[in-house]
Amino acid sequence: MANRGRLRVLLGAAPGVGKTFAMLEEGRRLLLEEGRDVVVGIVETHGRSATAKMAEGIPQVPRTTFQHRGVTLEELDIDAVLRRAPDVALVDELAHTNAPGSRNEKRWEDVAELLAAGVDVISTLNIQHIESLNDVVEQITGVPQRETIPDSFLRRADQVEVIDLAPQALRSRLSEGIVYPAERIDAALSNYFRLGNLTALRELALLWLADEVDQALTRYRREHDISVTWEARERVVVALTGGPEGETLLRRGARIAARSAGGELIAVHVTSQDGLRSGSPASLAQQRALVEKLGGTYHQVVGDDVPTSLVEFARSLNATQLVLGVSRRGRLATALTGPGIGATVLRDSGDIDVHIVTHAAASRFALPRAGGALTIRRQALGFLLALLGGPMLTALLLTLRSEDSITSDVLSYQLLVVLVALVGGLWPALFAAVLSGITLDYFFIDPLHTITIAEPMHIVALLLYVVIATLVSVVVDRAARYTRAARRAAAESELIQTVAGSVLRGDNAIQALVDRTREAFQFEAVRVRVGDRIVAASGDGDWGHHLCIDLSGEGTLELSGNDLPASERRLLTVVASQIGAALEHRRLTATAEEIAPIAASDRVRGALLSALSHDLRRPLAAASAAVGGLRTAGPGLSGDDRQELLETADESLAALATLVNDLLDVSRLQAGVLSIHTLPTDPAESIAPALDELGLGPTEVRLSLDHEDSCASADPVLLQRVIVNLLTNALRYSPPEVPVTVTTSTFGYRMEIRVIDHGSGVSPDDQDGIFQPFQRLGDTDNSSGLGLGLALSRGFVEAMGGELTPEETPGGGLTMVVALRVSRPDEPTQEATA
Repeated sequence: MANRGRLRVLLGAAPGVGKTFAMLEEGRRLLLEEGRDVVVGIVETHGRSATAKMAEGIPQVPRTTFQHRGVTLEELDIDAVLRRAPDVALVDELAHTNAPGSRNEKRWEDVAELLAAGVDVISTLNIQHIESLNDVVEQITGVPQRETIPDSFLRRADQVEVIDLAPQALRSRLSEGIVYPAERIDAALSNYFRLGNLTALRELALLWLADEVDQALTRYRREHDISVTWEARERVVVALTGGPEGETLLRRGARIAARSAGGELIAVHVTSQDGLRSGSPASLAQQRALVEKLGGTYHQVVGDDVPTSLVEFARSLNATQLVLGVSRRGRLATALTGPGIGATVLRDSGDIDVHIVTHAAASRFALPRAGGALTIRRQALGFLLALLGGPMLTALLLTLRSEDSITSDVLSYQLLVVLVALVGGLWPALFAAVLSGITLDYFFIDPLHTITIAEPMHIVALLLYVVIATLVSVVVDRAARYTRAARRAAAESELIQTVAGSVLRGDNAIQALVDRTREAFQFEAVRVRVGDRIVAASGDGDWGHHLCIDLSGEGTLELSGNDLPASERRLLTVVASQIGAALEHRRLTATAEEIAPIAASDRVRGALLSALSHDLRRPLAAASAAVGGLRTAGPGLSGDDRQELLETADESLAALATLVNDLLDVSRLQAGVLSIHTLPTDPAESIAPALDELGLGPTEVRLSLDHEDSCASADPVLLQRVIVNLLTNALRYSPPEVPVTVTTSTFGYRMEIRVIDHGSGVSPDDQDGIFQPFQRLGDTDNSSGLGLGLALSRGFVEAMGGELTPEETPGGGLTMVVALRVSRPDEPTQEATA
């Protein structure tokens, strides 16, 4: 039995990236440079001359033909290729559906036969034909794909290679006519080959290949028993407990993953085998939804030892980062039960970077209170150490006592005094000094078991105990005082920095400041009052007795809770000034928003007056002159002159009527009283009357209607007005010898009408401005109207639920695209007011 052939697939994001060309190029190389027997099984050149030229010189197996509904179809002759038995067969379009009557339904099944016979195959495939990505591609492009290939077959390929081409470069190739014939270029550029579509498809192809490479790497590591992390790309694993800190951890993990290209976010929750240890199901469900929004994946693993399960899971994915929340347990719980999950993971993580993230559930921000250097808790610990340490030390020294041990006994009690001073400060140290002196005198100095001081030096020793204890405790007290002052200064700096940042961040600054103030100063409740209205509040307290601070005339800051010392009142004043600044910023912003419509209205009014002065003067003057000429000339006027004057008056009055109608339409659009009647409309029924209205023939306008039997959901009268305006604008700027083109096409559930001119075009910076009322490029041509045509057209299209957008015409010019929704056959007539 022959060895199975090798399959190499050239994968592309879209048609035209060069897959077939690359396949033929590789075939020529294998044939000419390596001397292998290469044949062309089937190649589709699609009329591309470069592709056809590349196929020259490679032997081709004749195709087989089938008759289907009177049409001759050519397919791969699988039997002919098997009889030829080449080393390599070139088979284009792997996902192609064979003609009815073929041995296999799909071309990939033909390829499977060739591979089974030992023939190597090089083939091509577009990303939209992979079965698992079919629905994703349809969401991106709006076009369903009926020809697909199973993922399992593609993943068994020996080599998958992406033929990559930048989206803009592909669009340039399309514009130059390299990919499709000229009549299909505009529709392709505006539909499937949109820049956003191509970018998304390109990313999809690269991600699919990256996933395939990742699976191959995982298989290799598993087969070779490799457990060391290989940092091929950043994989960030976030450990979730189901607690409230989960969202904070996920967002931090997402930011870490985003710092490197191709970073991957993975969330994991460890549950016990008996199901007794589990987080809140509601919280986990919310966090799972957040993971998906952040573009990550969620996993749940079972394990009684949480740290070990986390590290093993991270290693199995070749993760590079592990994000944990800081422990919510207190110090006492840690002391009683040992190190927490975070400490154990840090110890066992090896070469995986571990991030311990603080969160609101672990601790709350509060300013350290100013006051004594050492806390009551430390002083109590000092007394406790003196009471327990003294007897224990005495018992130890009594067992070791000898005639020469008095010196070491004295130094041991001196050490105890120093330790007590370090822990509890002055008063516990003095207590330990007196207690140790009495103990020494009672148990170790003759006469024993009395507190009689027979030698004056014993008194000196006791005094030295007290002096040393005092000096050490003073140093400890001062160090603690400086430490507390430094902590408070840092906390105040953090508070002021946060407050300033909240002001700069914008709309929610006042609420953020109120929350931070209550938390930092530990008030029961804080609120900001402006007049009789509460604009922000935090907490729930007793407002019978509260502190009020004026916010520079902008409002009042009210605080309910304990009184503050002077040092904290100073900082509170700084915070209050920031709240006042935020209130002032909000007030000024609201004022500016109120003024903006007035300013816009003034600009429109000014533009209208300017336009009227330009555009109404000419037809008024012409009509007045014609009527005046008729009146003054009397019966002596010739028939030709009379007819000319009447035509001039008629044209001028018609121009005035058009201007007035446009103004009325604009006013109805702005007032929201334009009546819209949408119904299934064949765009040809609106295009033809528009051409008749403008008196245009085949020499001025070229039609290419390709919407088949589809109808658009539109108002026929308004659609005709839109087409008239767009044609008028296109004819004005298009060269006389080049006709304007009108095309129609359908794309999914969208129909497009394109009015294409080949004039000078409009720069991208000016494209938005052309839809503003009373705007004309240059504003010097008095015959160009009020500049309302495009504004009205966009208003009409949007009122029908569509879009009107400008695009650059390939080769120069402007293309106006009217996009409407394709109407369903049973869709009723709808009436609306815009």
